[in-house]
Amino acid sequence: MNYERIYQYRFKGIDLQKKKRAWNEIARFIYDKLGRPAAILDPAAGQCEFINAVPCREKWAVDLNDYFIKKYAEKNVKIVIGDALEVTLPENHFDAVFVSNFLEHLNSQDQVAHFLVRMFKCLKPGGKIAIIGPNFKYTYRNYFDFADHTVILSELGLAEHVYGAGFTIESTYARFLPLSFRGGLPVNKLMIRVYLNFPLAWRFLGKQFLVIGQKR
Repeated sequence: MNYERIYQYRFKGIDLQKKKRAWNEIARFIYDKLGRPAAILDPAAGQCEFINAVPCREKWAVDLNDYFIKKYAEKNVKIVIGDALEVTLPENHFDAVFVSNFLEHLNSQDQVAHFLVRMFKCLKPGGKIAIIGPNFKYTYRNYFDFADHTVILSELGLAEHVYGAGFTIESTYARFLPLSFRGGLPVNKLMIRVYLNFPLAWRFLGKQFLVIGQKR
């Protein structure tokens, strides 16, 4: 696939400032959920919204699309260009891994399992992984409106994958974020913060799961 052109088309109607404001708040929320880790790996960084915003000491970003990662990653982010299923990454090094809207792009459930085992190896003992992605239960009508969506996942299936890779499950949320930045989360920074800290609202607007696991 020509990901550069696909993503240019996909994001052409999205307010990038709104997206950045939302990710600034999401990154801080996830950072707290992960126990404020010192070193974080984002193995599918895309436009680097999360890894740029998260206030940790050591930041690593991996992505197959060198155009995006070179254009958007800030100077304090260590860039690794390549396939997260294959690139060389340090083992027992990171305090946390954050995965956003990536697993559904893989080619099979076996690839999901392989990827999660790799992330397990990258983490220090006690390290945590947080995974966000579209929950097929609540997005089945438009799940395949995206050219690169192939693998079907729900929060329960993903939790099994995470556990199967060696993690213990810390928390599972069937509904967390809206499906996309074309709607859902409000523009106002304060309202985004309120939404993130008011799980009752997730039940109405959330279409993506959040699963957190720990390497014991």
